[in-house]
Amino acid sequence: MSHRNAPLTPTGRLRLARCVVEDGWPLRRAAERFQVSHTTAARWAGRYRTHGAAGLHDRSSRPHHSPRKTPAAVERQVVRLRREHRVGPVRLAARCGIAASTAHRILARHGLPALAATDRATGEPVRRYERSRPGELVHIDVKKLGRIPDGGGHKALGRAAGRANRQGGGYAYLHTALDDHSRLAYTEDLPDEKAATCAGFLQRAAAWFADHGVTVERVLTDNAWAYTKNTWRDTCNRLGISPRWTRPWRPQTNGKVERFHRTLLDEWAYHRPYTSDAERQAAFPDWLDWYNYHRPHTGISGQTPASRVTNLSGQHT
Repeated sequence: MSHRNAPLTPTGRLRLARCVVEDGWPLRRAAERFQVSHTTAARWAGRYRTHGAAGLHDRSSRPHHSPRKTPAAVERQVVRLRREHRVGPVRLAARCGIAASTAHRILARHGLPALAATDRATGEPVRRYERSRPGELVHIDVKKLGRIPDGGGHKALGRAAGRANRQGGGYAYLHTALDDHSRLAYTEDLPDEKAATCAGFLQRAAAWFADHGVTVERVLTDNAWAYTKNTWRDTCNRLGISPRWTRPWRPQTNGKVERFHRTLLDEWAYHRPYTSDAERQAAFPDWLDWYNYHRPHTGISGQTPASRVTNLSGQHT
């Protein structure tokens, strides 16, 4: 395979071969002229005599015979086990009696991506996308979170004491709006996820984004009851926002806000033991500010969400 710094491309080989075969140049003179070795000049001239111009293109380095090639039956077994059980090369190698590197090459040869690049539920490749500008699409979802009783729950007191301290605290409904392009997030703790509550949240979220220089054009939600009612549609129309819904049973379409909620649980809600729900809620504004303005986001090449919103005040504080 020729590379960009190769002395001879197929066109250069043809010129060299014609100088030798048709014009009668000595091999050494042609080799000096085209700055290659005597043997290289002889090879291309010989191929031109035998095969013409077609013989001057790169040839595959693959051997004609591979006596140690993995049997086709083993390849079929590797592919079948991967599709049925969704396991990686190491476990496939143990089941099929081959090396893990061999299992990896078989998967690559059949176009099967790494497990990290596939959906856990279906095994289908994850098709990632990103909108080109802030506000073009905002993902909205609700995360239901158990409230912490006064004195602490099981994380602070242990399982037995935490179970005894249950006081029927109910649930917090964390409504989140997350911009697809920048990952800038706005979250509220609300008492429920009814249609009127969701509509009110959308109005406040749109105003918050507008204060940050982002005009919301579209919102994407799942097919929850509150998002299919006229209250939601009317609110979107009044705000000049186009509503969109995910395909049924495809939560990964709204995966960016789902992933934000997982980060929220790991880095705030369950990050340390809290002695009350009020204490946990008091810690949330600082965490959200850190997420938007200071936390490097691996999904956007280590940038912060605020850095992707033009002229957003306070992004360097």
